[in-house]
Amino acid sequence: MNVIKKSFDLGDGRIVEIETGKLAKQADGSVVVKMGDTMLLATVVSTVGAKPGTDFLPLSVDYQEKYAATGRIPGGFLRREARLSDYEVLISRLVDRALRPMFPSDYHSDTQVMISLISADKDIMPDCLAGLAASAALSVSDIPFNGPISEVRVAKIDGKLIINPKASELERATLEFMVAGSANDIGMVEGECDEIQEDEMVEALKFAHDAIKVQCAIQVELTEATGKTVKREYNHEDHDADLKAKVYADTYDKVYAVAKAGGNKDVRKEGFTAIINEFFEAMPEDTADLTKAMAKHYYHDVQYDAIRNLLLDEGIRLDGRKTTEIRPIWSEVGYLPAAHGSAVFTRGETQSLTSVTLGSKDDEQMIDGAFYNGYNKFLLHYNFPGFSTGEVRPNRGAGRREIGHGALAQRSLKKVLPQGEANPYTIRIVSDILESNGSSSMATVCAGTLALMDAGIKIKSPVSGIAMGLITDEKTGKYAILSDILGDEDHLGDMDFKVTGTENGIVACQMDLKINGLSYEVLTKALLQAKEGRLHILNEMKKTIGSPNEDYKPHAPRIVSLTIDKEFIGAIIGPGGKIIQEMQRETGASISIEEVDGKGIVEVFADNKAAIDAAVTRIRNIVAKPEIGEVYQGKVKSIMPFGAFVEVMPGKDGLLHISEISWERLETMDGVLKEGDKIEVKLLDIDKQGKMKLSRKVLLPRPEKPAAPQA
Repeated sequence: MNVIKKSFDLGDGRIVEIETGKLAKQADGSVVVKMGDTMLLATVVSTVGAKPGTDFLPLSVDYQEKYAATGRIPGGFLRREARLSDYEVLISRLVDRALRPMFPSDYHSDTQVMISLISADKDIMPDCLAGLAASAALSVSDIPFNGPISEVRVAKIDGKLIINPKASELERATLEFMVAGSANDIGMVEGECDEIQEDEMVEALKFAHDAIKVQCAIQVELTEATGKTVKREYNHEDHDADLKAKVYADTYDKVYAVAKAGGNKDVRKEGFTAIINEFFEAMPEDTADLTKAMAKHYYHDVQYDAIRNLLLDEGIRLDGRKTTEIRPIWSEVGYLPAAHGSAVFTRGETQSLTSVTLGSKDDEQMIDGAFYNGYNKFLLHYNFPGFSTGEVRPNRGAGRREIGHGALAQRSLKKVLPQGEANPYTIRIVSDILESNGSSSMATVCAGTLALMDAGIKIKSPVSGIAMGLITDEKTGKYAILSDILGDEDHLGDMDFKVTGTENGIVACQMDLKINGLSYEVLTKALLQAKEGRLHILNEMKKTIGSPNEDYKPHAPRIVSLTIDKEFIGAIIGPGGKIIQEMQRETGASISIEEVDGKGIVEVFADNKAAIDAAVTRIRNIVAKPEIGEVYQGKVKSIMPFGAFVEVMPGKDGLLHISEISWERLETMDGVLKEGDKIEVKLLDIDKQGKMKLSRKVLLPRPEKPAAPQA
């Protein structure tokens, strides 16, 4: 074995080590990245040659956590790792988005990157090492790659920026971003923050980029040490310079005119399609399919150049808007009468129908992952059916795009949800995209905010989101920042930058950069322009609903949360769960109880107030402490020769002595009381052992003494 190792310091004494040459040597490239006890194995394989007709990079990136890495056995019937969890899909997407722009545009071989967590330290998060591992595996291979890149987590904790902080520290973070880039540029950003300002975000990105530069330099050293500085030769595209010139000559002006004419997406599509069809009709009948495919490819280049030049030269967008202009917005709340909260949000040709459902603790999502397991009480699901873009597409469930878009909206809205006892509900938001032409994830954020307020959830502040674009010309230095981009502007642009926030600041962002050389000056300008757009959208939303409704919908379930002393948890549950089951059966409410920080947290859930009140009263009776002198409606539990034991509160019995039943002297208990009788008693005393002395006779009129006989 020719094992090669390189290592670097994160700047605070923590060491990251990269090793190659020991594991998975039949892959084109493989490395093990280690930090503490956390280890990732990354491999990459790319076929030699490409499938005929392929005009894109068939790249797949999969991140998977092995349960053995944390000393656990998977749950479920099969007891083995199954399909990727949402968490693993999100990490896979982060790495994919960082790597994909770095491959040559004409490289079309099937390429697979696999990253496995093979050992884990619970306090060292593996996701911030996944991009480094994938790039290092490519760096020690002969696969063409314009890297290296790396990926880090930057967080602000206790006012200080930290690279790849410990998992235990993240709870205190006011800012948390995953940032990827090369030694020269930032290429991808995704994360959340606590209503920060734009300059604070830029500062964090610069700090992250400094760390990325160090990690890229180590990978260059690793490439040189393994001798993989020369990459494989390939030829995946056939070109015809004369055909390309003819396509440009015959179609450019026509495409420019259609783009300049404005109109909606369908009108533009018809116009662009008619141009290429006219070109094909003019071609000889015996034209080879390969020639037609090349012409179609060149026509795409014509569209790319014409639309971008129109914007840079004349400042005209496809739909005729100015660069800072937001499309028309309308919204409505309460559209779904049976939902606990709902909203329709429409911006231009993008529309989201969003619902909110309120549930109990029993509805929480159980997460059984290798690295993380626990419960989640805030769910957001995003659906993107084919009809939203006028396409026929089979419904195969949520894909990676849906999971990623939903996660961005979820991290945006969770920042404004009430915490602790102020929000006892499990909340599920579902965004169904009914129309799409640009930034449906941002429409989900806006619709989700409206639906939460319609449901009566007391959010801290409304949140809006906007997608920004960028068109640049490296030769002339011209650039244009676009607010509220269309789908075509996303596809043909150089940047997709989504920013969400409240009136007070940014709460989440996601950026993908497709070019090299984005300056921090341009990034800052884009953030400030995004702020203007966000506030405009927010004002439009407030015209529909400005603050949460005062109360929940009449048909929404109700939850009351009680905090009790730990000693009463067992009393509420009862032996074998007898008492809590009886309360649920008799009141119709659902009751859950758990111990948190030495206290008992009881949640009572029901769909009507009467059931809630009945259950809460019984719980309060259990946890209440009897007071001397108080009168109680008691229940006879057992009869003894010397009296009766009476339950004055659930689980709390006292002795009603035979002498305290009535003013008359009783010789026996026979026929006086029976089990189950309900009687009023007064608590006379509680002795040092906690035994209660009860009296019934003190509540009865005292008989008058018989009059003395006349002399």
